[in-house]
Amino acid sequence: MSHPEHVAPDQEHEGQYDVHTHISSVGFYVFILTTLMILTLLTVGVSYIHLGRLNLVVAVVIASIKASLVITFFMHLKYDNKFNAMILVVSLLFIGVFFAYVMNDTEHRAEIDNDQGGRISGSTGAAAPGGMEHHVVAPAGSAPAAGDHAAPAGDHAAPAPAPAPAPHH
Repeated sequence: MSHPEHVAPDQEHEGQYDVHTHISSVGFYVFILTTLMILTLLTVGVSYIHLGRLNLVVAVVIASIKASLVITFFMHLKYDNKFNAMILVVSLLFIGVFFAYVMNDTEHRAEIDNDQGGRISGSTGAAAPGGMEHHVVAPAGSAPAAGDHAAPAGDHAAPAPAPAPAPHH
């Protein structure tokens, strides 16, 4: 390995592993901890409020704020090289763009290809498998979904109720 003439080989990495202290008061760290705990309680509280599609957005925003506080103060990014802060910001922007494209794709997929993104199978008219349960009424004249049994002609009795779930111990 070649060394520049003005730097001795034993002084090439001098100061590289020195400890750089960033002293903050205990009160400051307690404030950050309290803020993180309040944000955690806010996350739990908001999870019980039905905001529709905004539930995910609110949860991601609160989680991003909490992560930013931890990274900035507990991991000392505030005192670190500004290039590292730029890498963090660019990474967060990339994740935001990724989420936006995924959410857009999953929301509008059925508009382009109903068989790949719809909740009703285009070929049978039955509810598509997977996802959350939706009570979908099949179009008239379509075949019953797998597991459904058509009642015999003339039999207009109400369907049998579903069995009660087993108790948890």
